[in-house]
Amino acid sequence: MQTLTPNADIFQVKRRRFSFSNQTSTLIPTKPLSISPARKTNKEHLKNLENVLKTSSSSSIDHLENVTSRQEKTNTSTSSLLGGLNLARIWPQMKAAVDEMSPKNLKRLQRLLSKSYEERSPKGKLGSKWRELHGLNNWAGLLDPLDEDLRRELVRYGEFVQAAYHAFHSDPEGSPKHVALQDGSFKVTKNLYATSSVRLPKWIDDVAPDLRWMTKQTSWVGYVAVCDDPREIRRMGRREIVIALRGTATLLEWSENFRPNLVSMPEPKPDSSDPTRPKVECGFNSLYTTSSQHGPSLAESLIGEISRLVELYAGEELSISVTGHSLGAAIALLAADDIAERVPHAPPVAVFSFGGPRVGNREFADRLDSKGVKVLRVVNSQDVVTKVPGIFSDNDKQGQNRSNNGKSRQGGIMEMVERNNPWAYSHVGAELRVDMKMSPYLKPNADVACCHDLEAYLHLVDGFIATNCPFRANAKRSLRKLLDEQRSNVKVLYTGKSLRLNRTVHDNGDVLPSPSSS
Repeated sequence: MQTLTPNADIFQVKRRRFSFSNQTSTLIPTKPLSISPARKTNKEHLKNLENVLKTSSSSSIDHLENVTSRQEKTNTSTSSLLGGLNLARIWPQMKAAVDEMSPKNLKRLQRLLSKSYEERSPKGKLGSKWRELHGLNNWAGLLDPLDEDLRRELVRYGEFVQAAYHAFHSDPEGSPKHVALQDGSFKVTKNLYATSSVRLPKWIDDVAPDLRWMTKQTSWVGYVAVCDDPREIRRMGRREIVIALRGTATLLEWSENFRPNLVSMPEPKPDSSDPTRPKVECGFNSLYTTSSQHGPSLAESLIGEISRLVELYAGEELSISVTGHSLGAAIALLAADDIAERVPHAPPVAVFSFGGPRVGNREFADRLDSKGVKVLRVVNSQDVVTKVPGIFSDNDKQGQNRSNNGKSRQGGIMEMVERNNPWAYSHVGAELRVDMKMSPYLKPNADVACCHDLEAYLHLVDGFIATNCPFRANAKRSLRKLLDEQRSNVKVLYTGKSLRLNRTVHDNGDVLPSPSSS
């Protein structure tokens, strides 16, 4: 009779898998396994198999624990190494460098450096908020962070001033035949001239005949323009009259800048020496009120034109925006005060100035405020022009040092010093403060000329989001003019990229040098 032992064969396979010897199993610490199938029962085979599986499971667990322990040691060692590298500090710089060289960023930079690049932020409809943007509430809540519509409006006003600079330098000895406005919806209605009261010796013209325009008594300083495009009028919510004034360009204008003593404004008061009277800088007032042998003063010419336009467009929604840079910013305040005082039924008047100096005393600031003239000054923290003239000044920031009724909290002695000091100046209106150090393109130690340059101002406004915030990543203003006019103040990284992109900065093309940076 033949005996069948199938379980023995199965067990033999299992035994070979776990043993390292032909005779005994190294995984079972008990007696050796017998290979005689005739004397083994199924119960014994199952018991031996159970012992084998238990031993195998225990060995596997020990192996896994050893592997896990080694992995934990490795992870601990790696963590220590990464902690020493301080990647939390290095990563932002690495990421910024990678982003800087990304194809998307390089393509955008190429557009910004292109001479033909003219992309602009889309214009929104201002009909419902134009009064707010024009200073109805002194721009409360619109400056920090900067409102998108207000940013576009500021850049637009700056371009009106740039057009004045370019028009003057196209014909500095005479009157520009054409003012090329960026905004084609406006037309120029009046050229403006300023006359200096300073007289220079005649021999100066003989010494430098080619620079005779620098010593001219009367020079073209700006223009009056009015919007005549029905579509743009609907978008803005009113018909806008713009007065644009350039900065210092002639020798006589520089001479007027250095007459910092305060003089009383024409006002019907018996005592001209009254310290409480509104006073303004002598040189600025001279350029605004002095007439020439061949024409009226800037004041008379401007008031006559604005009165004509207000009468011409009577019954329409109107606004008057006065904008200027440097010297033009100073004269803009005098013009706005004069319009509010002398133009019958004058519409809302607002001043948008760039890099403007102090103009008058605290009483002059109060006078503008009492007439409803709104003033927004764009100031670069590194621009020294915005800090002169004057030794003593209240320098209050939107009423920080004043009580609700407009009176100063300073002591009586300091009050008396300010009122009687001929150089006691005060800034006017609201302030939007930008900072050269926030631009990723300009050197943080840019020179004085760059800090006062109008194109640099517009570049900073276009990139401004809020105080202590990074430069706006989607700023659309071209860098081409900035490279042309301030190459030495642009970071070498971008001047080098400009050359590699075949955008040489030596050829100015149709871009005129900025006289505001000279």
